[in-house]
Amino acid sequence: MKDTFKTIEKASKRTLFKERGSKFFGYAFPVLSEDDIKNALESLKNKHPTAGHFCYAWQLGTETIQFRVNDNGEPKNSAGMPIYGQLQAFDVTNVLVVSVRYFGGTKLGVGGLAQAYKYSAQITLEASEIISKTIDVVYEIKFDYDLMNKVMRIIKDHDLKIVLQKLDLKCEYHIAVRKKSAQQVFENFEKLYKLIITKLE
Repeated sequence: MKDTFKTIEKASKRTLFKERGSKFFGYAFPVLSEDDIKNALESLKNKHPTAGHFCYAWQLGTETIQFRVNDNGEPKNSAGMPIYGQLQAFDVTNVLVVSVRYFGGTKLGVGGLAQAYKYSAQITLEASEIISKTIDVVYEIKFDYDLMNKVMRIIKDHDLKIVLQKLDLKCEYHIAVRKKSAQQVFENFEKLYKLIITKLE
């Protein structure tokens, strides 16, 4: 069962590729939502107010994948798809790659553009720090204080991550469990009398 994925933790260094006078500035951003993508694109448009094209591709998700490509005025499939091809080649997700083009006066043709955008995306991802993360399942557990020691023992034994903790009249934890261990952990908690465990979407 695949329960890891590759992504980037922080925005890449800016890259620059020149082809027959045209300049292609490359950027990669870690993103978790379409709002993150919109904000990153807006910040680049402020940074490059006179650029002609902001071509990009992004992919979100680990098991259910969403992606989008945008040629931003370049000929169809000459920019967005070559950039997306590099996201696939590097096998990364939750990433936005943008290539900002300043036209240099010489037309590159569809093939030339596709090569230029592909190379811009490639060197940008090479300049990014790619990391592996686990695909986690999050459970909510609710229990009385007298179960605290047993709960903490399971958390320690499985090296689980507590992502939320509420200690009120009852205890409520949200715990992140690596996908391949999720069923085992669920069963261990389920055995505890009066503990309620629910999978969160």
